Formats: sequence, structure tokens, C-alpha cells
Amino acid sequence: MLMSSLATSSARTNNNPSIEVLSTFIGGFVIGIVGAAVTARKITKHEPSAAVECESDSVAISLPDWAHSRSFFERKYESDEDMMSLAVELSAKNVEKGTGGPFGCAIFERDMETQETKLFSIGVNRVVPLGNCTLHGETVACQFAQKKLGSFSLQPKGGKQYEMFTSCEPCCMCLGATLWSGVSRLVCAATKDDASSIGFDEGPVTESSYEHLRKAGIDVKKEVLRNEAAAVLEHYGKIGKIYNGTSD
Repeated sequence: MLMSSLATSSARTNNNPSIEVLSTFIGGFVIGIVGAAVTARKITKHEPSAAVECESDSVAISLPDWAHSRSFFERKYESDEDMMSLAVELSAKNVEKGTGGPFGCAIFERDMETQETKLFSIGVNRVVPLGNCTLHGETVACQFAQKKLGSFSLQPKGGKQYEMFTSCEPCCMCLGATLWSGVSRLVCAATKDDASSIGFDEGPVTESSYEHLRKAGIDVKKEVLRNEAAAVLEHYGKIGKIYNGTSD
């Protein structure tokens, strides 16, 4: 119908070239608008929006029920061994209860004047139970600590500093998270070799990785209660699932 109207308009203006040109221009303009509208309608009709494609706009991170015990926070922690014993205990309990991988982490708050420490947050590996490859012990502990503090950084503030105690040297992902977390100390138990010996791929972590942390102002201490933590890994290697980015 539109093309018929344009043809009629053109016929009526054969004796006036200026009007004919103007009519042709207007006709082409209208056809362009109609074509664009039809195309837009097709796109809107057939291409789902991001909101439709995304089933959920939130991700849940949770600790297992047994980890909510207040007794962890009521204990007195004085030495590095005291604090690491909790990280190792968390890793062992996580294996025993079947609530995740053999890795535990605890973040402590230290009063920089009195040097007294208290437990601030805990984390255990929750990769398999929650279907999330990023939920290693260190990253879980960091997220709960930062939520509690109300800040994305655990850098020293108000006379307090935060120290991470982990049952095993961090994988490449967690080493990066440690750098960005703002903690002042990183204390490890089992080694990368201990984790690799049961099949875990810890990624490109070398001594230079730790040098980078030290240059950033993070104190690093290794192999505190290594034997105890390595025993948990060895036990898990016999009964648990080794996951390295692979499915069932």
C-alpha cells in the first residue's frame, strides 16, 4: 500500500521535477523508518534480554552448620601455633563432616599496641558443596571478615591489623586474593608439595610469588604445624574428591 501511494504521488508530479524529487526523498525516508521499526521489533521479540537469561542475580556463600560454633571465638589464642591449630582443626572437621575439601583458614585481629589477638573470621573449602570454584578456605574467610568489618580491605586501621592462618599454602587464586585482601601476615601450614602429592593442581605459585607479597608489606611465615596439616591432606587423598576444574 505504501509503495502504491508513492507511485501515485510520483505520477501526479511528472510536470514538476522539484516536487517529484522531494516526494521521492520523503518516500525513501519513510521506508527507512518503517524498515528500522520492523527490524527493532524482530530483535525485541526474538532476542532475550540479560535479565531473562540470568536465572539468579545473587550468589550464596555459607559455612557448614558445625562451623557456627561460638567455641571457636571464645578460645584464647596467644601463639602462631595456637592460631594455626584452629586452621588445621577446621580442615580436618570439614573432611570428617563431608562439607568440603581439606582446607581451613582463620583470620585473626591483632591489637597492634597490646599484641593481643582474637579470632575474627573463619573459612573452609566449600567448592563442591556449593558448586563454586572460588570458594577456597582463604577466600571464604576473607569475605566473611570483610563483611564483618564493613570494608573491602583488611589493611591496618584503628590500631588493628589482620592476619591469615591457612592450613595449606595458597593456590595461585588464593595467593592473589591474599595480596588484594589487605592482611598484614600470611601464615601457612602444609606446603604446595603436600597438596600436589594427593593430586591438587595449585597453579603457578613460586617463591617469587611470596616475594611479591613481602614487597607489598605482607609478612609470610611457612610450615607452622606442617605435619598435622599434611596428615589431613593425606587422609583426604584416600577418601575425598580431587577437583581441578573438572566435573564429576
